[in-house]
Amino acid sequence: MNRKTLVLPALAALLTPLLAGCGGGDENRAIVVGTTDRFVATEDAPAPLDPAFAYDTGAWNILRQTLQTLMHVPRGGGAPVPEAARSCGFSDKESESYRCTLREGLTFADGTPLTAADVKFSVERVLAIKSDNGTAALLSNIDTVETRGELEVVFHLKTPDATFPYKLSTPVAGILSKAKYDAKALREGFEVDGSGPYTMKAEVSGSAVTRFVFTKNPKYQGDVSMRNDKVELRTFDDAASMDKALRADDIDMAARAMSQPQIKELTEKPQEGINLTEVPGLEIRYLGFNTKAPAVKEKAVRQAMASVIDRGRLIEQVYGPTAQPLYSLIPSSITGHATSFIDTYGEPDPTKAAKLLREAGVKTPVQVTLHYTTDHYGAETAEEFEALRAQLNASKLFDAKVQGTEWSQFRPAQKRGDYAVYGLGWFPDYPDPDNYVAPFLDSDNFLNTPYVNQSVRDRLIPQSRREADRTAAAPVFEQIQKIVAKDVPVLPLWQGKQYVAARNDITGVEWALNTSSDLLLWELGRGTA
Repeated sequence: MNRKTLVLPALAALLTPLLAGCGGGDENRAIVVGTTDRFVATEDAPAPLDPAFAYDTGAWNILRQTLQTLMHVPRGGGAPVPEAARSCGFSDKESESYRCTLREGLTFADGTPLTAADVKFSVERVLAIKSDNGTAALLSNIDTVETRGELEVVFHLKTPDATFPYKLSTPVAGILSKAKYDAKALREGFEVDGSGPYTMKAEVSGSAVTRFVFTKNPKYQGDVSMRNDKVELRTFDDAASMDKALRADDIDMAARAMSQPQIKELTEKPQEGINLTEVPGLEIRYLGFNTKAPAVKEKAVRQAMASVIDRGRLIEQVYGPTAQPLYSLIPSSITGHATSFIDTYGEPDPTKAAKLLREAGVKTPVQVTLHYTTDHYGAETAEEFEALRAQLNASKLFDAKVQGTEWSQFRPAQKRGDYAVYGLGWFPDYPDPDNYVAPFLDSDNFLNTPYVNQSVRDRLIPQSRREADRTAAAPVFEQIQKIVAKDVPVLPLWQGKQYVAARNDITGVEWALNTSSDLLLWELGRGTA
């Protein structure tokens, strides 16, 4: 599931715990957070909150509150630190054996002891189920999992992987109880049982969740400091209705995802009692291609689209200052970023695109349908795809149409290969260049794409993971980005900023949404100075 520079006052971190304790008589009532993420159980995706299946930001934001992982990324970012573990580290120079020792006395929320055997069970379960959602790919480099007593677990890797601590910090590595989860089958519905900071109850209407209630887990032992006892997460159909609820004081914070007009209005016309906060973001948006589909099977068609699309004009029309052009899968603020697409194609040029198609013998106009999801990435997505359609058709080289579909149907169809061209976003699982490459180009990837480049998959990705110093891996990622620009299995469009709006008695807002768009609800408190 992209990094902006943000200077936070040093005093904010010091005051947050103090402010949470100051306030009126309602300081202990639940903090209510709004989101436009949708949580729906369908025939294609009956287990949206099972960590062996869940692989979208919304679902992970539920799991992060309720499941523990051995490691987690600390407040403000940086290298992962122990969470359920007391200590973790590579026990060899080759980064192929990773050992963790659990904290003593860990239990699940129901009081059942949590041991190394549960860690082994949870990881092996993900690999055994190997859902078609791409989740298992994060752990696919694990060869065997060994336990030594009740507190020690050792992961033996197939190849060196300096990014492995990050992978253990994601919900796919969430620790589950053997008593609550089947080793070989997904757990359907919306129940989650773990040892995380909160227990959770979901309110469901039909097949969709309308509200999650998170209550502080009194048995939690880990690295997270709790600043509240209860948080509600309410879902909204769109950003406008979430904004209305915030202004009416029905919710305390609007987290995901605010629309560009709302951000502009709160910036230019601040409302009393509401604060708008920009937080670092690493989100990217891109077009993906089913490279076996007749419409885009010819590489020249994808290259021509890369030559025609004007990212700057797209952003100016739709997103304004909340986005910037992206010319690589790896965003500009991540180590290893290169401007491979503009280096390869230059500025938008229909004449150059026409030459590519003519030399490949492709008849024009090329008929394509651009598919997008109507309810997953925000209100501007439809407008964005209309703008893309207009750009392609203005070149006279394409006859493009657009088709919007709800996420619950869109994602299964995309994985099946029903769409030749489709739009997706990506919020990194962890802030490393590997996570902008492997999920799209490695085996068992997130896109379920038929595109394979053996040099990238078998040589360059493994080579990049051998470098403990991630800056030393930058030349390898530059090679990968050049290959992506040449073959165009995906077409990067833009990277975005993140904004959060909250009532002014809510503290910890600046920490509650990190660079990967992970909600850290335990950071929120209620109080006044």
